[in-house]
Amino acid sequence: MSSKCNVAIIGAGASGCICAYHLLKSNFKVTLFDKNLPLRTLLPTGGGRCNLAHSEYDFKELAKNYPRGEKFLYSVFSKFSTADTLKMFEDIGIKTYTQDDGRIFPISDSSKDVQEKILKELRQLGVKFVQKEIFDLESIRSEFDYTVVATGGHSGYQYLKQYNINIINPRPSLVGLNTKEDFKKLSGTVVKNIVIDGLCGDLLFTHFGVSAPLIYKISSIKAFDNFPYSLTVDFCPNLNNFQNILNQNSKKEIKNILSEYLPQKVVKYLLSDINETMPAYKIDGKMRDFIIDKIHSFRITIIGTNKGEETVTAGGVDLKEINPKTMELKRLPNVFCIGEILNIDGFCGGFNLQNAWSTAFVCAESIIERVE
Repeated sequence: MSSKCNVAIIGAGASGCICAYHLLKSNFKVTLFDKNLPLRTLLPTGGGRCNLAHSEYDFKELAKNYPRGEKFLYSVFSKFSTADTLKMFEDIGIKTYTQDDGRIFPISDSSKDVQEKILKELRQLGVKFVQKEIFDLESIRSEFDYTVVATGGHSGYQYLKQYNINIINPRPSLVGLNTKEDFKKLSGTVVKNIVIDGLCGDLLFTHFGVSAPLIYKISSIKAFDNFPYSLTVDFCPNLNNFQNILNQNSKKEIKNILSEYLPQKVVKYLLSDINETMPAYKIDGKMRDFIIDKIHSFRITIIGTNKGEETVTAGGVDLKEINPKTMELKRLPNVFCIGEILNIDGFCGGFNLQNAWSTAFVCAESIIERVE
C-alpha cells in the first residue's frame, strides 16, 4: 500500500476520526483538521455514556430508523453493519454490552473513555491533528490527494456551495418541542406509555412545552413540517369502557378515579374546566364524553423547537449529489462527504453514530481500493 497518498479530513468528529482510523491502518497519511478538540461532540452522546450503536443486524431493518436516508443507507449498511461496528470497537479495545431496549454502550459507560481510546489508537497509527478552521476547500484539494468533508450538521456547507452542490437547508431534529399551550405547571411531570399520532412512548412536560425520546422521534419525523402543527395525544390508550369505570366507582371523586391512571398534576390540568371533586354518579353523558376526549384526544399545538437542544440536524448535502457506494461527490472527483453533513438523520438509540461509523468506512474503503 502506498504511503504517499495524503488524505485531508475536515472535521474530527465521529465520522472523521473513524475514517482516519481505517485509512491509517492501510498506510495512508491522514491530516485531521478541526477548529475544536477531536471527538468533542462524542462526549454528550447517550447521556455521557456513548450509545455507540443499536442491536439491529438486518441492514434494511436498521435503515428504517432513518427518516431521511433510508434507501441510500441500504448500500452503506450492507458494507459496514452493526456487527462490523462492534468488531471495530473491540479491535480498538472498547468492549460493549446491549441493553434490553437494544441500545449498545461501552462497558465503561463513559463517552470520555471511548474518546480517549479512539484518539490513542489514531495517535499510535500516526495521525496528524491540526487545530485550525478551514475556509477554502480549493487550497486543501490542491495540497492533498483526497479530501473528506466530515464537519457535522452545523457547518461545512460553505465549502460546497461554491461548487453548486445542492444543500437541503438544515433543520433541528431530535429536539424538544415548544407548544402554544402553557405547561409550566406540569413542568417535570412524566406520563408513561402514551400514544401520539400512532407512536408509543413516554412524554415529559417542560417549561417550554414537551420533550422525552418520543417527542424527539416526532420532531425528527416532522423536522421539515411548517409551524404551527398539531399533535393528538392519547394519555391512556388502554383505558376503555370509561362508563363502566364510573359505574364501578360511583361515589369516588373524578380526580381520584383518573389519578389511578395518570399523574395527579396531569389530572388536575385535564379537569381544569370542570369540578374535579365531582363524584362519578353526577357525571352525565356530555361531561363523560368531554373527559374521554381530554384523555384520548388531547391536542397540542407545536410552535417551534427548543433552540440549542437539538441532538442532530435534518438536512445537509443532498444525497443525489453522493455516490452511495463510495461517498464521493459526483461533481467533485476525490472529494467525499460523510456523517451528519449528509441529509441523513436517525432516531435516538445509536442510529446517528451508526451512520457516522458506516459512511466513514465506505469512504475509506473507496479511497483504499483506488490505490490498491
